[in-house]
Parts: sequence; structure tokens; C-alpha cells
Amino acid sequence: MSIIEVTDLVKRYDGRAVVDGVSLSVEEGEIFAILGPNGAGKTTTVEIIEGLRAPDGGTVSVMGLDPQRDRHELRLRLGAQLQSSKLQAKLKVREALELYASFYPSPADPERLLEQLGMAEQRDTAFEKLSGGQQQRLSIALALIGNPRIAVLDELTTGLDPQARRTTWDLIEQVRDSGVTILLVTHFMDEAERLSDRLAIFDGGRVVALDTPSGLVARVMTEQRIRFRPSETLDDRLLTDLPHVTSVARHGGQVVVTGTSDALHEVTSVLARHQIVAHDLRVEQASLDDAFVSLTGRPLDA
Repeated sequence: MSIIEVTDLVKRYDGRAVVDGVSLSVEEGEIFAILGPNGAGKTTTVEIIEGLRAPDGGTVSVMGLDPQRDRHELRLRLGAQLQSSKLQAKLKVREALELYASFYPSPADPERLLEQLGMAEQRDTAFEKLSGGQQQRLSIALALIGNPRIAVLDELTTGLDPQARRTTWDLIEQVRDSGVTILLVTHFMDEAERLSDRLAIFDGGRVVALDTPSGLVARVMTEQRIRFRPSETLDDRLLTDLPHVTSVARHGGQVVVTGTSDALHEVTSVLARHQIVAHDLRVEQASLDDAFVSLTGRPLDA
């Protein structure tokens, strides 16, 4: 069942459409990621879903509510971790949660939430004393304090170190497993690939693809790359003559063979017949990065 339904959404600024005919649906209980470069229309789309901005065209339904007409009711049922948010420097973690809990008719228990998010030891720590990862956990806690059915997380791990990012990812999966639908906005490929059940790729204010991560990869996974260092001198023609090999290249001491899914068996067989050992053999399949480049014509960070 769709818990969020967006149809032909349009938002213009100074006559330019920053969101240009976006349509998507989010199923209850999933992590749905919106992936794209800065300026692709991701945050504007989400702010319209949250009721923070009014659309210039199209329709949005969130839990059967209109984000503009039913704004107050929606805010009681939807939690948001904003792209950038700051609390008063001296405000303690426990005080922040108790303050936010007072805004809702049936809030979560602040102490239990702190335990679940691994922040019980920081309950009396001032906001200014928290690490970047702890501040991010607190912002997630504040998004969850109202017992929402949907949590919107915008640029969740920007500025975090690798360990803090992985810990935060584990936390988001726990939140999803508790029954909360997650709408995740990100420009990190690995984050979308790790967390999302489905994702929409945004580019230029449009949805250029919508599928599972594996489904998007399957669209471009027509070939694989096989890398190895041969133990003996290797005549490239042994490989280029194979029916499922499309190209052979060399990078230093490495041989890189590109071909279809049957190429690996052919390559290893011909090497064995000529008593050549393939050192450091590695098979590279298409990735979400490859899918993004194929769909948009450029890498995500371009």
C-alpha cells in the first residue's frame, strides 16, 4: 500500500522549474531513497511532501492527507530530520527530547528512545558538547519522538566520518524494522545502495529512473570486467578470440578483460590450458554508479 503518492509535481522559482513533473510512490514500511546531485530537486520535492512548500502543479498525498490542506494533522504523524538543524548550545539531550515530546499528543518515551538510539549516556550532555555523530543521532531521535508513521531524513550522514556513517546506517535499518517508513534524501551512492529498498534517481528536477538498487544495476549489467596479473607472458589474441570477450586492455601488469557473463569461464579455461596462473583475479560487476552514469550521462559528483 502506498503511504506517499506524488503525481506530476511541479515547483518553479523565477520561472524555472526546479521540480519538473515528478511522480513517485512510497510503500509503507520501506526505506525509499531519493538520490541525485545537489540542485536536482530532491529537497524541494521532500519539503512539498512535508507541507513546508506549496507546489505549483501536480498532487501529493501523504497517508491520505493533503500536505497543504491538512498540514497540522500531517505534522503530528510525520517526523523530519532536516538537512541542517541546530539546537541551543546549552540545551541538554534529555531537555531537547522532553521539549519536542510536549508538541505531540502521544509521544514516544524519551528515555526509551535514548536507549534505543544508544544515547542514554549522553542524556545530560549539552548539544554543543556532542560529536557530529551524536548530534545526528539526536536529530533522528527528535524526528521519532512523535511516534511518526513516516520519518523524512535529508542528507543524513553529510559531514560524518566513515565509522559514524556506518553506525548511523545501522540505526536507520533498526528504525525501519520497527515499522517506520523512511524517506531518505541523499547524494551518496553507497548510502542509497546500502539502505534503500527502492530509490528514485533525480536529475534536473525530474525522476530519470525508479527501481530497486539491483533493478537499476540490472539495466546496465550487460558486461563484466575481469582483472588479473598473468604469471607468464600472455598473447592477448588468446583472449580476444574467445566468443564472449569483447575487449582486452592492459594497465601496468594487469590484464583487463571485458565480456559477457560467460567470459569468466572462457578466460579461466584458456589460461589453464596454457598453464598461466591468474594472480589477483577480480571480477567487477556493474554498480549503482554505473547505472547512474548510464541513465544521466555523467557521474554523480560531476
